[in-house]
Amino acid sequence: MRKSFRAGFSGVAAAAAALGMAELLAVFAGARSAPLVAVGGVVVDHVPAAVKDFGVAVFGVHDKTALLSGTAILLGLYAYGLGVLARRRWPVAIGGIVLFGVVGAVAALTRPGAGPGAVVPSLAGAALAVPVLRHLLRLADETPSGTSESRPDSSYAVESRRRFVRQLGIVAAVAAGGGLAGRWLTARGAATSARDELRLPATSEPPPVVPAGAQVEGAVPYVTPNSDFYRIDTALVSPLVDPASWTLRIHGMVRNPITITWDELLKRPMVERYVTLACVSNEVGGDLIGNARWLGTPIKALLDEADPLPGADQAVQRSVDGWTCGTPTAVLRDGRDALLAIGMNGEPLPVGHGFPARMIVPGLYGYVSACKWITEIELTRFADFDAYWVPRGWAAQAPIKTQSRIDTPRDGASRKSGQVVVAGVAWAQHRGIAKVEVQVDDGPWEVSSLAPAVSDDTWRQWSHSWAAEPGEHVLRVRATDLDGYTQTSEPADPAPDGATGWHEVTVSVG
Repeated sequence: MRKSFRAGFSGVAAAAAALGMAELLAVFAGARSAPLVAVGGVVVDHVPAAVKDFGVAVFGVHDKTALLSGTAILLGLYAYGLGVLARRRWPVAIGGIVLFGVVGAVAALTRPGAGPGAVVPSLAGAALAVPVLRHLLRLADETPSGTSESRPDSSYAVESRRRFVRQLGIVAAVAAGGGLAGRWLTARGAATSARDELRLPATSEPPPVVPAGAQVEGAVPYVTPNSDFYRIDTALVSPLVDPASWTLRIHGMVRNPITITWDELLKRPMVERYVTLACVSNEVGGDLIGNARWLGTPIKALLDEADPLPGADQAVQRSVDGWTCGTPTAVLRDGRDALLAIGMNGEPLPVGHGFPARMIVPGLYGYVSACKWITEIELTRFADFDAYWVPRGWAAQAPIKTQSRIDTPRDGASRKSGQVVVAGVAWAQHRGIAKVEVQVDDGPWEVSSLAPAVSDDTWRQWSHSWAAEPGEHVLRVRATDLDGYTQTSEPADPAPDGATGWHEVTVSVG
């Protein structure tokens, strides 16, 4: 192995040691103070909207994993270069390590709620990287007399390489162990323990009964399991909020500002409702949508207590990580089942879905309504404040559009000739679905069979029996809501307020 390669891998190993140390210290300083997470958070805050949209379109619910992985790869390349540079210009390499620590520390300080201790993981990690890199470089430079890099034929040279590789492996193993231990300890914190021990309060209004026949064969489950429910947000790591210290503050343009604690929230009347949520980034035919049973207290009652002033047309929700969304105040008070939710499908909210509390608002895309890890609601005006996504080119107000999807057959599927079941879901939250039609090739639109639904706030499944003939066919679907609107065929991207168009699949019949 050439010395330059050894030096480069020494730099990568030193960076890994720094990150492992930082992850351990982030257990105490806060998960968002870890360098990769802190720098990634800055990227999320400042990346152009087009780049963010591209990430969601390509990686979907794995966009955050892709960002963290990409950041790690760039850091690895940077560290490799520093390692090579360190053989010839050690002071310059030290400067590069210091730069790494400073960038991570400054990024950590920008995270909402960060205190002075947030700089410790990055700076301590950088400090560790210096002796680790020096140690590995000494081993990398070992070339006994009588040998050369081009003819490393002595047993000493072989042992030198082995010793270097062993040390490299030890550093990598310790770094990985430190990182994994840090992640594990963070996950076992007070918030997770509190969630595990929480017993949800009884409901004052039980959920409606799911009617028989709501589930259609071939369609996705009518109720989406928590583990399969889509997650799109800007948090690279889910905030771990201890309910013991959680509060919700309602203030701004109100006559009676209020703050409620977790214990006070649990004493409020709780209702359970089925509500289908959808992400505005969902492409036509996409899966960024799910239906769940939510337990929570009506937000209307809380806003009535705060008593908004005239003109307060926007309720700005803030997460503990600083993310904001703006919801029309009138929507939250018009009688729909808008909830401050604490439960999902019979269990406490999963951490990734907002534990201990989040907002659920039927009929609005999540980016203007579904604040996770919520801690604040400020009554203001749309004219006075733009929430997170609005300056990035998305609409300030975004009711969910009438849409439909074919779940079976899948695009590219093969079927035998004869009767083929075509099935899927349609949604128009808070309006309801009146009709779903299917078209084969360019033939007439045929009305499908609609399954019953819990309410107009959930999706509705449908099925259609198709007399399939040999050949390749294109199937399309469209829905009409109870307001009489039939979804348009005009294709449009998700930005700025939701995708449009008909979902279609191509099926081969033999």
